[in-house]
Amino acid sequence: MNDENNGIAISEVTTRLRGQTILDAVTLHIKPGSVHALVGMNGAGKTTLMRNLLGMLRIDSGQIRLLGSPLNRLSAEAWSRIGHMIEGPALYPEFTVREHLSNMFALRGLSDTCTLEVLNHTVERLGLTPWIDVRTNRLSLGTRQKVALAAALGPCPEILILDEPANALDPIAIRALRDLIREVADFGGAVLISSHHLDELARLADHVTLLHRGSIVGDLDTSGHDLEKVFFETILRADKARQSKES
Repeated sequence: MNDENNGIAISEVTTRLRGQTILDAVTLHIKPGSVHALVGMNGAGKTTLMRNLLGMLRIDSGQIRLLGSPLNRLSAEAWSRIGHMIEGPALYPEFTVREHLSNMFALRGLSDTCTLEVLNHTVERLGLTPWIDVRTNRLSLGTRQKVALAAALGPCPEILILDEPANALDPIAIRALRDLIREVADFGGAVLISSHHLDELARLADHVTLLHRGSIVGDLDTSGHDLEKVFFETILRADKARQSKES
């Protein structure tokens, strides 16, 4: 099966909001079995691109394909194989952690038996066991983040899209998250994450793409010793090139 027809395929995507170009002809392919990180300054367009991928925001031109199908033709069954968390944890406030995750997994098509197995495994891995029967509106931000991640990660999705997944997490939870993300990729999932934690990305990501002012300006080598330095040098070169083009 051709990888180009699977995973996440973004081709010449342009998105405008209120007359402003937020994404400008972005092309990117996240292959099955890989973890691809998207980095950039605030306002670079990372969250906008993820919202485009999930159909939350329409693109103005270009094409998005998930699991081999155009976004607008994706079946409900295909959507059930996509896990995501963007713009922070969105939880049912009246549900306990157990109830929330059980409902999320049921919506993904898991049987009752499979839901129980996946729930117990994910809850334990993310350290959520003490809060399993606590309502989500009584949890700390970090614990709510873990619950949202458990919902996205639990059924081992074929596509996983995470926006700043390490926000509010302690070092132990970050390590567990890293292991779970890696497992999704090892099972053939295509993973796209955005993060400001460059040191974590160096340990986790197979590829790191830099998005700046709505355009892809380069890839960062995660094997380097100073990813942050390369990050800012790449941005500086992109800004100089833009200024030269505009002058």
